[in-house]
Amino acid sequence: MLDEVVKMPEARHAILLSADGMLRAHSRGIDRDEAERQAAALSGLQSISRSTSDFCTHPQHHETAWRQTLIEFAHGYVFLIAAGPGAYLAVSTSENVDMEAVSYRMQKTVDRLGKELVTPPRQWQGAPGSPA
Repeated sequence: MLDEVVKMPEARHAILLSADGMLRAHSRGIDRDEAERQAAALSGLQSISRSTSDFCTHPQHHETAWRQTLIEFAHGYVFLIAAGPGAYLAVSTSENVDMEAVSYRMQKTVDRLGKELVTPPRQWQGAPGSPA
């Protein structure tokens, strides 16, 4: 599914990571060792991003929820968004990418991941004909 995120012009790599920096999945274009290294670094980045929410808080609002971190480099960007409880999706791109299209594609991927990764709790059902 992460390969779908990078099937757009100028997108490079995608990784799914946990809040504690563990790699959960990566696109084909990045090797596992590099993806693990980036997952650890991006975990710290999301933590720092969340800790700066007070800098953006309006006096009448008690909390500002973190949504996305964007890092700009000379030759590209890294996008980092929440992908469910304790999970984050990161995508790297070139400097010529359509930033709105990347954000949109990432959100659509998060929606799909949520549907595929979330399993509803099991309900015990008695034997046929017995009361539940």
